[in-house]
Amino acid sequence: MSRDKAVNSPWTYALGMLAIMIPSHAFSTFYSFYYVDKLGLGLGLATLARTIFMIWDAVNQPMAGYLSDRTNTRYGRRKPWLYFSIPLYVLAFYLVFAAPDGMSQLSLFTWFLIALLLFEAIATILWVNYGALFPELFRGGRLRKKASAIQQGYQIVAILIGSAVAPILFDSLGFGPMALVFGLLFALSMLAFLRFTKEDPAFRDAPRMGLVESFGATLKNKPFWLFNLSNSFAQTVNGLLSSMIPFYAKYVLGIPQSQVTLLLASIFVSVIPLVGVWFWLIKRMDSVKAWRISLLAYAVSVIPLWFGSTLAGGITAGVIVGFGLAGFLVTPPIVSGLIIDLDYKETGRRREGVYTAVSGFITRSSGLISALAFLIVGMATGYKSGAEPGADPELTFRVLISVVPFVLLALSYVLSFFVKLEDQKEPGEAGGAV
Repeated sequence: MSRDKAVNSPWTYALGMLAIMIPSHAFSTFYSFYYVDKLGLGLGLATLARTIFMIWDAVNQPMAGYLSDRTNTRYGRRKPWLYFSIPLYVLAFYLVFAAPDGMSQLSLFTWFLIALLLFEAIATILWVNYGALFPELFRGGRLRKKASAIQQGYQIVAILIGSAVAPILFDSLGFGPMALVFGLLFALSMLAFLRFTKEDPAFRDAPRMGLVESFGATLKNKPFWLFNLSNSFAQTVNGLLSSMIPFYAKYVLGIPQSQVTLLLASIFVSVIPLVGVWFWLIKRMDSVKAWRISLLAYAVSVIPLWFGSTLAGGITAGVIVGFGLAGFLVTPPIVSGLIIDLDYKETGRRREGVYTAVSGFITRSSGLISALAFLIVGMATGYKSGAEPGADPELTFRVLISVVPFVLLALSYVLSFFVKLEDQKEPGEAGGAV
């Protein structure tokens, strides 16, 4: 691919997704296992840390989007923030998995909280600015569907690295060195993405809204809130499945830690070709309808996880989950871009940063929902930590990996029917009101 063709190509844009998702998914998959099961941090303290983070995130997410929208440099609005975040993200990710040995519960909680706040704050800047580029760089439903499918293909590769490769690394090297390896992969991929990304100067010079006006317009956008509320429940399932897999392997399937990689790979390797299947499907239907169908497929796909009892059964269930997950990964960015386009038509202002930030806050609240689900189910079944797993840890993690996800996805599916949007139609492209 020549340099001219590589600039703002869906393929080079997706390198940013690969970069951010490698450490991000390793974090979401293994931080609970690392702190709760390995280091023995109590579930109550782990949930308290996530709650404090959510309060902080309620402030830093919207402000990150607002500041991004108002940035105006010769390098663009988003790229300066992304360059600035690279070394900080590597450092913060390392600190998450480098807790000193022999810490008391209070000291371990304090370390986790500080590392969590730092890591998630830098992640906010990255996700807001990276996500805000999507509707800017790719315009029109057909191009967005293609770009989203490619982006999610890269995301699956990142998830596979961040989840399936991680156990190999921390088994042989430890959690801290694993974080350093992933941090290096992040930095190299992120720099490659930025090298081939060029922002449109017209967006930098567009009229800007003030803080109150900008958030006021966002608050009034009913489809935006309904879409993101629905998405937050489904996003919770993404994080919950990832974080519960190590527990599911240990307490339900009874397999050694060395085989967790096979279980994770069964889900995420299968997603790669299934993303192509979903791309073929969504090209032939309205964007919102495709998103809604993906939620239903995801809900049905988590049911077989309840019946797993061996590695083979877990792998089979994982492949089925892969189909539902692939659909959910591909469809939301397309609907989100449509909402932002419709907002621009009404206001005449480009506010990708604010919308991406507020959307990120709503969907990242899924981390708290996931933590609360873990706490409530743990209290009901007697699981406290790896040192005190209770009388029936198998039941604990069957419920957390199948029943809770099904309920959350059913809620998401029902809410999706309240999202009414008119798809953007291009010549020769199907679409219409939903």
